[in-house]
Amino acid sequence: MEPGTKMAAIVGPTAIGKTAVAVTVAAEINAEIVSIDAIQVYRGMDIGANKPTKEEREAVPFHMLDVVDPKESFSVARFKELADEQILDITSRGGLPLLVGGSGLYYRAVVDDLNFANGHRVDADDDEFHDMNDLELHKLLENLNHAAALEISPRNRRRVLRAIEVARQGDRLMSERQRSWSDYQSPYDARVVGLKMDRVLLRRLIDERVDRMMAQGLVDEVMRLKETGLERGTIAAEALGYRQILEHLDGEKTLDEAVDEIKRRTRNYAKRQMTWFKADPRVKWFDVGERPRDAADMIISTLKESANL
Repeated sequence: MEPGTKMAAIVGPTAIGKTAVAVTVAAEINAEIVSIDAIQVYRGMDIGANKPTKEEREAVPFHMLDVVDPKESFSVARFKELADEQILDITSRGGLPLLVGGSGLYYRAVVDDLNFANGHRVDADDDEFHDMNDLELHKLLENLNHAAALEISPRNRRRVLRAIEVARQGDRLMSERQRSWSDYQSPYDARVVGLKMDRVLLRRLIDERVDRMMAQGLVDEVMRLKETGLERGTIAAEALGYRQILEHLDGEKTLDEAVDEIKRRTRNYAKRQMTWFKADPRVKWFDVGERPRDAADMIISTLKESANL
């Protein structure tokens, strides 16, 4: 990749409407969307991952969706490798890569070109972790990076595994990566915009999204995934929404309890996303409010002016 290659990104918390805004923006600036979502990479995990609609995919090109089977191991290092290939292809055709999503580490791995080449890639199928329960795995993370362990729940096995992977790179702890943005120089000429809104409104949108996912058939989707081999303890099965429905199907929770937990954990996740991205001084924030089209128009104007698009 040539130093200074142009790139844009739209980031922000879950349920805020990043995809809808991004489709409008991409159509105006000749951009192709590169999803930076840790769950949308999995095939068959559609409703719970809130993947783009058929109409959105037809409107503009999307990349990094449906690239791996949920039963397969997958890491941030592998994500970066595949995303880099897509970005190179887009730029070689004269297009603009537009990163869209809320997975902070995936975003940073690409934008700041984090080096995972010599690291140990961690996944739930590694022999070292296969027989470890959540608390044992979290204790391992605590020994590797106490600060990261304090910030991650033992129940979030996917994030614990990801943190172990990063900690084992040896060059910098995850907690330092998250806070010391100025320590890294992006190889891209990146323009990053963030979407924000009033907390009460975002909470309402989160609850509405979860209710919509249930109405669209999230339980049936998880049942199909389970029947085709998705097992608890794998990274994909730990995804927010999927874990709770699996616990319901296994008789550990009522459906109402599972839905309430999904809503609560999604709200907490949105808070963590905002904390992550607010620490990045490159992000220019736009208030979406209840008029996302206005925000899209302002973003288009900003990107055209700042990046000479």
